[in-house]
Amino acid sequence: MRSVARIHRATDARRLGALSPAERVELALRLGDEDVEIFRSARGLDREDALRLLRQTRQAGRRRCSFLDESA
Repeated sequence: MRSVARIHRATDARRLGALSPAERVELALRLGDEDVEIFRSARGLDREDALRLLRQTRQAGRRRCSFLDESA
């Protein structure tokens, strides 16, 4: 018995497989822009403030790689 999720994954895989690399990049960029817009509107921010907050959040908790210090 096939699950609905498995059917949708297979359908999505076929659709994405039919796209050219350029179309896949375009899709990824469009989805990213849509995500920023959803985040922006949920937080009541303008686009620049939303992007700044997302960048800060992405950097939170990251540490400098030790091999960068050793090679200098």
